[in-house]
Amino acid sequence: MRHAVQEATISNASNVIVALGANAGLLGKEIIERKVQVIENAEWAEGMASSVRSGLNALLKTNPSVDAVIFMVCDQPYVSASLLNDLITKQRETGKPIVTSNYGEATGPPALFHKIIFPELLQLKGDAGARKIIQQNTNEVATISFPKGSIDIDTLADYETLQKD
Repeated sequence: MRHAVQEATISNASNVIVALGANAGLLGKEIIERKVQVIENAEWAEGMASSVRSGLNALLKTNPSVDAVIFMVCDQPYVSASLLNDLITKQRETGKPIVTSNYGEATGPPALFHKIIFPELLQLKGDAGARKIIQQNTNEVATISFPKGSIDIDTLADYETLQKD
């Protein structure tokens, strides 16, 4: 999580919000970046959609005129500020309201959503995140390459495997 937060804070993103759910008290102590707003998602048990909603609502409260949001997860060890900046650049170049990361055989986070998609994001429910919105708007999606995006750390074994590489 520290890595993801650090990369977000050194990217061109103007605000960084971390939505915490289960174990928020414990995890919040790990975030030492001063430029980060940490929020607790009280509805975390619902799934990923509740984090999307709580994070976006917090962003809109802090910066109501924001043009876009990038959603990322904390378990992708190869995410970088450069990658996040590429999402922003691709959106500006293409004008597409959604820019996702392409892992080769799949797409996923980090993903950027222009403000015209915010109403749909705020209506999300359950554990699907924004995948449904992306699938329903395929003509409005651009991608950037993130070949190592499918690598994530969910277990101690995943972490140990990463350490060996």
